Amino acid sequence: MKKTPKNPSVDGDQPHKSPESSSAYTLPSQDLEFLAKDESRSLRLQLELMKPEWYLQHENVRSTIVVFGSARILSPETAEQQVADIEAALRETPNSANLQRDLKLAKKQQDYARYYAEAHQFSSVISQRFQQEDKRDFVVITGGGPGIMEAANRGAHEAGERSIGLNITLPFEQAPNPYVSPELSFQFRYFAIRKMHFLLRAKALVAFPGGFGTMDEIFDVLTLLQTNKIEPIPVILIGRDFWSKAINFEFLADEHVISPDDLSLFQVVDHADEAIGVINSFYEGNWPD
Repeated sequence: MKKTPKNPSVDGDQPHKSPESSSAYTLPSQDLEFLAKDESRSLRLQLELMKPEWYLQHENVRSTIVVFGSARILSPETAEQQVADIEAALRETPNSANLQRDLKLAKKQQDYARYYAEAHQFSSVISQRFQQEDKRDFVVITGGGPGIMEAANRGAHEAGERSIGLNITLPFEQAPNPYVSPELSFQFRYFAIRKMHFLLRAKALVAFPGGFGTMDEIFDVLTLLQTNKIEPIPVILIGRDFWSKAINFEFLADEHVISPDDLSLFQVVDHADEAIGVINSFYEGNWPD
């Protein structure tokens, strides 16, 4: 004989759990598990576009200068101390192959530390020149991490001005460097939306030596300029020796995989003051009000 199911409202029994305790009942905007699902990707993309934009408007950020570069470049003081520590260790064990290898790498890092100093100087000068309380122009924006990013945020911070950091979640731990302005520090899940925010207000791109991430971002901007997807801006690569070895742009033009005219989309310099000069020339007579 078929058993008739109980009706809690008739029998007086209480259900095992109340409807309000179910995750289905949670407001969608408060349901983090739901927002993390694949089906909610379009919502996450939209939120990553909207949230930083709201804060940037609220803080009167009208235009930015993008600074890219390696997260692995050390400050001069850190690089110098690293060499000194290894040399001291080598005096104790002069035949250590590991220490000799470490010293060679440390001296390479000490040489590259000059780019940290250049990024710091560039950011300090450009930040002091254009930022005002009611309208912030040419605000330095970086990936928010260590290395060159730290140097650029630090330059603005030590000049008493604000700067932006766009961190991204990665398989290895990454946190904002301590010099990013807290109210302009953002975290992203998606590279595509992060790249969009780098360029929405960009008036120049300054790239120091870097690896895959730096080159990805440079080529993204050069492609957008080449195809007229964005308005022309100065693209400045700092470090002639590095960039001449890292990317042979002339070879690409000689092989006709890019146009010779594409070589004019960027300039290569060695120092921060040269980069500032390029920006000055580009915007001469057309500076922000």
